[in-house]
Amino acid sequence: MQRRRRFKQTVSLEERLAQEAARLRELAKKLPAGFEREALLRKARQAETGSHLSEWLRSPGLQPPE
Repeated sequence: MQRRRRFKQTVSLEERLAQEAARLRELAKKLPAGFEREALLRKARQAETGSHLSEWLRSPGLQPPE
């Protein structure tokens, strides 16, 4: 039976998602307008949304987003 390699994350999920969104936006800036650029921007928005959702879920009291 194989065991999974486990390791402790040093950066929070929110921070990793925010970094990925920033990286994708930088890549999109270098591309001309078109399908590839829009796809990168869509992924960046999804990463930012995921980051915000994770922050909201971890918040005390689970307050609805503003």
